This record gives sequence, structure tokens and C-alpha cells, in this order.
Amino acid sequence: MKDTTKPETAVRVRFAPSPTGFLHVGNVRTALFNWLFARHNRGTFLLRIEDTDAERSELRFERQLLEDLRWLGLDWNEGIETGGDCGPYRQSERYTVYQEFAGRLLDEGRAFPCFCTEEELDAVRRAQLERNETPRYSGKCRNLSRQEAAARRESGEPSTLRLRVRPGTVGFTDLVFGRVDIETAQISDPILLRSDGSPTYNFCCVVDDLLMKISHVIRGEGHLSNAHRQILIYEALGAALPQFAHLSTILGPDGQKLSKRHGATSVREFRVQGYLPEALGNYLALLGWSPSEDGKELMSLDEIAAEFNLTRIQKSPATFDCRKLDWMNRNYINRAGDGVLADLSRDFFVQAGLIPPDADSRILDWLRRVIALIKTRVDHLDQLPAEAAVVYGPDPDAPPLDEEAAQILGTPEGKAVAAEFVRLVDAGPGMTPESYREMVSKVKEATRQKGRTLFHSIRAALTGRGSGPDLETLISLYEEGSRLPLPRKVLSCRQRLHAVLDRI
Repeated sequence: MKDTTKPETAVRVRFAPSPTGFLHVGNVRTALFNWLFARHNRGTFLLRIEDTDAERSELRFERQLLEDLRWLGLDWNEGIETGGDCGPYRQSERYTVYQEFAGRLLDEGRAFPCFCTEEELDAVRRAQLERNETPRYSGKCRNLSRQEAAARRESGEPSTLRLRVRPGTVGFTDLVFGRVDIETAQISDPILLRSDGSPTYNFCCVVDDLLMKISHVIRGEGHLSNAHRQILIYEALGAALPQFAHLSTILGPDGQKLSKRHGATSVREFRVQGYLPEALGNYLALLGWSPSEDGKELMSLDEIAAEFNLTRIQKSPATFDCRKLDWMNRNYINRAGDGVLADLSRDFFVQAGLIPPDADSRILDWLRRVIALIKTRVDHLDQLPAEAAVVYGPDPDAPPLDEEAAQILGTPEGKAVAAEFVRLVDAGPGMTPESYREMVSKVKEATRQKGRTLFHSIRAALTGRGSGPDLETLISLYEEGSRLPLPRKVLSCRQRLHAVLDRI
């Protein structure tokens, strides 16, 4: 067996999810903080899969979490699919390792077999609760002689293996919460191996962190209650402790623990809605951590890693605010290249029936320009198809004019401008940005209208809206889109004018 007593000085951290569901906000923030800490310290970020819960662990969840981590840009130096010197990195493949360590603790008298049945343990628990006592293991099998225990095991009597907890106090200095000491009397002798021989979470976690030379355990606050049990296992193995840093809970805007009722909570859901990985990563990094420069919020992961340290992690719970995430995502959308956004948004337009699945380069180039026109009006990419209505034309199921456009065209001046503009368009061969400017001059001369009345009336007649994107760009998109083989037809300027005005 390897010597596990020598402390490691190099920074080695791990993210160890269970593949029992989709990667949610709390877990991915833990992964991100570990990744940032490793990057800042030029250390190792290790990915381990904790799949000892055989009934709930599924390969599809493992595949999804690997995909989600890569989507966020959280690459790992060692672990699943990457390899390394400390594998295997899936707990279900490490049972012989746990059995070896368990046998060592049993031989040294630091662990003991427990023959109590579930029914006996439940009865003791109920009796303790009736006496208003904290439920804990009674210690019934603690003092069985080795000979008796061995004989009962050899006879086939089912047993678990429990750690023999020492008297006194156990504690550690958490890098976020400070010193945390408790009396060991509050800790039941924890089970290391179940009656079927399978290892428990706390035992696996310690053995793996030990053999994988983890220097810092950075994880959620919910694991604080596990830390003392794990420290006792470290002690029993005669091993040096890693440093612990527990991250505060993430709450919803109502102050309650983040859950489905607050909206999307998994990385997969945010991806489906069209959040950019740069925005989500940036936002999650600021949940419970802050940079040295007050007010600085938009930062790349490399910028955050450059100054990331554990001293700036906050003890108080972090609040997940989707409105703030939307603001951040909007900023990243506006910064992104139009070609990148078109690639990322393509599936949304296909699903909405606006472009064909096999769209050619002409359609994709046109789509890129559509997105460039409307991208400032969305918080996430799945909203783009709805905003593209300004290009695709009036929806048969929607009102032909918005309220502002109806007011503009409801005036004598507005009607006169619209009528003259339609006459000129009908008389011409088609619309271009250049011919549009010429027509505006002719409408101005014929109607003697100018400024808001002139331009807003033309916009209302052409788009059915009182405000919106640049008209010259729209005109170009209307004319070109009307000639493309799209699943939902784009109307030319002439067609749009009559579609709007015929329905007033």
C-alpha cells in the first residue's frame, strides 16, 4: 500500500459529481471555483465520477455533465476521459481499493463489524426521538471481541463495517467559515462498508482524495456536516488532511434555496434557452466571490482566474438573480460576432420553422444579417425567432399594427404619407436602400411632411410597428429574403405595405 502520510504541496483540486441528474447551478459553481483555483495556482483540476449509488447513476447523466463542463470551457487536467496516474476515476471501478483500506482499518482495530439489523437500528432511533435525544448509533457492537465478530461473519451473518470514533473533539479551520469544532459524542460511528460490501460516500471520498493527492477540497456548504466524519477517517488512516473550503448556499431572489420554482437551474436548461457559456461562467463566478476592483462585473474566465483566491469568497449565501444573468448575457450577445451568433442560433430558427434544416450559404448569410439587426433586443438566443418577426412580416394570428403604429397611421398626415409612399413603391421596379432614400424625398415634397410624421408614418406602413431597427437595413433584408427558399415566406417591401395597409 502507498504511503499516504506525506502531505502534498502542489495544488490539486477535484470536482466529483454524482451522475444522478443534470448538472445544476450549485454543482457547476463548485466545479468552476475549483477550476479557477487550479488555474490561478497553476495546479491540477481533476474530474472524478462518484457513481456508487448504482440505482440512480446513469451513463446519460455522466455524458451530459461532461458535455456541459466542456461547453462552459472547464477543461480538466486529469480524470475521466483524460486519464492520469491516479485512476481509475470512476468510483464503481475502485471497489477493490476501498476493500483494501477497509481491511486495514479492521485489522488495526480502528473499525469494527456491526451486526445490527435495520429493524434494530430503527427501533433505537425511535426510542431516542421519544426521549428528545439526537438519533445516533448506540454502540451495541463496538465491544464485541474479535473472535466473536469473526465467528459471526464467518457464519454468514450480515454486517456493516463502522469506524470506531474516538472520544474528544474533532475540528478543522475552514478557509471560508473559519474554525469548526464539535464533540465526537455527536457523531455516530459512521458506516464505511454496507452489508453488501459496497462503500459509503464518506469513506470513498476520503480514500480517493488521499490517493489522488487532493490538496484542497472546495465544495458546497452542505458538506460541512460530512467534514468531521471524513477527518476522523483521515486520522484513522494516519493521513494528513487536505485544506477545506466550503462554499455558501445559493438562494433564489425570495431568499429560499434555489429550486425549480425559481426557473432554470441546470446548465442544460440554460443551454436550451440560448445563454452563452461565457456569460453563464462569468455570472456563476460572481456568486459568492468578488474581484478586487469594485463594480467590475464583465470578465472572462481567464481574467477571473488571474486574481481568483479563496480569501474573497463570501460566507453569506449568494442570490441567483435571473434578471442579472439576463443583463450579463445580453452584453455578451452584443459583443459576439454575428457569424458566431448565427451558428449558435441556427437550431432555434430551424425549430421555429423560419429556415430549413439544410439551409445553404445564401440563407445563412442572410440569417447572419437578420441576427445582427435584432440581437440588441434579446436576453438569450431562443428569443431571436420571435424578434425576427420584424423581418418575416405580419403574423396572421397577431394584430396587423401595434398601438403606436395604429396611432400614427390614424392621423390624416400619417395616412397621406403612407398612401404616397405606397404609390411610389407600386410604381417602381423594386426597393433598394438607394431608391428608398429617393422615395422619402419625393414623399416629403408631395405631402409637405417631415421629421417624425414623415419617417414614423413610413415605418408604420412598412413594418406595422411604431419603432424598430434601421429601415434601410430592413428594406435590404425584405427584398433579399423574399427571393430565398424559406419555409416561412418573407414579404417584399411592396407585399408588406399592402399586407399591413389592407388590414387597417
